[in-house]
Amino acid sequence: MTLYIDPANWPGHGRMWSHLVSDVSYEELHAFAASIGCPRRAFDGDHYDVPSQHYADAVRAGAVEIGSKELVRRLTEAGLRRPKGRPA
Repeated sequence: MTLYIDPANWPGHGRMWSHLVSDVSYEELHAFAASIGCPRRAFDGDHYDVPSQHYADAVRAGAVEIGSKELVRRLTEAGLRRPKGRPA
């Protein structure tokens, strides 16, 4: 089980955001997100949007810190990447 999180570099709604992904399955991702209190509405097709104030919680729970490009690469290689505008 490996979950990855990138730095909180993405602005939106007055906050900075990270992306949380799994390289195994969406089921693993949903279970991990729920365990750190991330609501299902934060799921955005292939990742969870995590506000910067919860970044440390995700890391403490076991998410591995990696850069954004590496996060996308791992997600794509796992076959779990769902670019916006494409069907699931």
